[in-house]
Amino acid sequence: MAKSLFIAEKPSVAQEFAKALKENMRRGDGYMESDSYVVTWCVGHLVTMSYPEVYDEKYRRWSLNTLPFIPDEFLYEVIPSVKKQYTIVSGLLNRSDVATIYVCTDSGREGEYIYRLVEQMAHVHGKQRRRVWIDSQTEEEIHRGIREAKDLSEYDNLSSAAYLRAKEDYLMGINFSRLLTLKYGNAISGYLGTKYTVVSVGRVMTCVLGMIVRREREIRQFVKTPFYRVLQQLELQGRTLEGEFRAVEGSSYYLSPKLYRENGFKERKDADELIARLTDTPVLSTVIDSIEKKKEKKNPPLLYNLAELQNECSRMFKISPDETLRIVQELYEKKLVTYPRTDARVLSTAVAKEIQKNISGLRSFGPAKAFAEEILENGAYRNIARTRYVNDKQITDHYAIIPTGQGFGALGSLKGNSFGVYAAIVRRFLSIFYPAAEYQKISMVTVMQNEKFFFSFRILLEEGYFRVAGNPNDRKSKNGGALSESGTDQKSQSVPEESGSDQEESGSMPDSDGDTDCGKELLEVLKGLRKGMELPVKALAVREGETSPPKRYNSGSMILAMENAGQLIEDEELRAQIKSCGIGTSATRAEILKKLVANKYIALNKKTQILSPTLLGEMIHDVVFYSIRSLLNPELTASWEKGLNYVAEGSITGDEYMIKLENFIRSRTEAVLSLNNQYAMRPLFDEASKYYQKSTAKSNRGSGENKPSGRGAGRKKTAHIG
Repeated sequence: MAKSLFIAEKPSVAQEFAKALKENMRRGDGYMESDSYVVTWCVGHLVTMSYPEVYDEKYRRWSLNTLPFIPDEFLYEVIPSVKKQYTIVSGLLNRSDVATIYVCTDSGREGEYIYRLVEQMAHVHGKQRRRVWIDSQTEEEIHRGIREAKDLSEYDNLSSAAYLRAKEDYLMGINFSRLLTLKYGNAISGYLGTKYTVVSVGRVMTCVLGMIVRREREIRQFVKTPFYRVLQQLELQGRTLEGEFRAVEGSSYYLSPKLYRENGFKERKDADELIARLTDTPVLSTVIDSIEKKKEKKNPPLLYNLAELQNECSRMFKISPDETLRIVQELYEKKLVTYPRTDARVLSTAVAKEIQKNISGLRSFGPAKAFAEEILENGAYRNIARTRYVNDKQITDHYAIIPTGQGFGALGSLKGNSFGVYAAIVRRFLSIFYPAAEYQKISMVTVMQNEKFFFSFRILLEEGYFRVAGNPNDRKSKNGGALSESGTDQKSQSVPEESGSDQEESGSMPDSDGDTDCGKELLEVLKGLRKGMELPVKALAVREGETSPPKRYNSGSMILAMENAGQLIEDEELRAQIKSCGIGTSATRAEILKKLVANKYIALNKKTQILSPTLLGEMIHDVVFYSIRSLLNPELTASWEKGLNYVAEGSITGDEYMIKLENFIRSRTEAVLSLNNQYAMRPLFDEASKYYQKSTAKSNRGSGENKPSGRGAGRKKTAHIG
């Protein structure tokens, strides 16, 4: 009797498939089998690319004479530590009674690569092969995936992109690491007093290092600029309101060189002079020049993809992207959430049609029960397909991360921040079925002797989705919002610290258009104000501030910057509009940061998740900058990823991509071989080392554990006004 073989990426996933098949499975060594089915698994990668010395023994010794190394045909080998499982899988793939192979590895480029390597090494022929592509490990989804499985050949382009990605990382890593180590390793070792230094280079890793080093140097070069704002204070019905002076057209200070921008004086005496002129009157009063009232809406944010979730968890729980990925992968394997390694932030039309099942299931999750019942009762889910939260065109491999509405039996086994991460995913999901939050915004301008003062207030009228997500301006809700207050195990969550923008331009000042968030009581006070009314002025005051340097990346903001090709776009809706291909992929970005830390090129503060370079990391950056500068370019690095996507889409062929890759490696290698600038590195190393503690540098030479010191290091003083 012909059997079907199901091959998963991990034993736990294979177990779920075996359960879903509902046959009496007998356990074998490395597989399970019934009368109709055989289920087996990989343990991650079973096959890998061979090292250069396998091609020729001469490559074992690193030598400039053997570079560039670009084989005509790539060699692969079984990973020794998993050889036993490979032998089992290979034997099953080639069993005479196996007629159909269902490929059930993770639904993405890397999962495709894992299976294809095994099939290639096992020389599988004459079998029908079908690809199972699922978004969660629920029984229902597994059955759908098997039922709708396509012929594996339909994923050949994805497979080609996977092979090319591996070849690209392999060739760049081997050639450029050997090249720069041989060329500059002695210069680095000589400076640090170490025996040897390997310059580890990677297509994505080196680019990210460059971003972190550049940010650190921007901070060092930043020169603080003091400024002095003049504030007008009004007292209305026992409430003090503050507005700030701006030198708009008509002001005696319009375009004056005395100002730092339009709302701050460079010197205190000029601010005092303005106050003296305005207060030289028996009665201190001001006239309302204009007052505008309008309503604003804030829509629920888009759903989580992996990058957004990693950023949020870095902010809320102070955990690394790698830890977030581990947690959400665990939630996926416990059937609690859908596939985590996704770039999409929307749902598919097909999923939207069945979304009430996910919502219904959440009635069994205590903190979400009331919200889920309310959504089902008012039918808010029925029109979700017509909203911005559903868009098939914005989905490549998988839709956004959402709760499945199942798997609650596993909740008790969640540890640490796992419960908090799950609650965050549930909050974000349920939010999209609630209306927008609604504000009343009031902007007022007063005038004294042709000088204008600007007031701006924002009053929350309708909570809308804040009911489930929590008000972002409410300190009490910032660690999780309404769901956590309704039953989340608070012990499993870390309360976040206050955090502002993760990136500011150099020379940034407080936003002069910032709104003051107020309660509804103030609305009644402001309703009575009209243009032309004269109001008594309680006081005019000077408030001192200073510009603040750009902030260091934290682990979450770096993930977002990688997703957007080096741009840290703070505005959530603007990010959704950017159509760019990022640096690395959702599946690899956390691992890149982890590798940089392991190499001691960067340091990660585990409490704050702040990233900063080490002395060794800065030295590596300078070496790359003066040898293969393009490796530090985020846009170029992102273009390589975009090229892989083109291969996966079938827009270009693998051969076309490979030609460009080989030309890039050859040309850059030849350029470095012609350089003779090793000794020119010394002044650059001297400049970088000034910012690291000498005592630490001595005790950790070459370790990369040096701590930044000097201007711009440590806690920065921000321009906190008010």
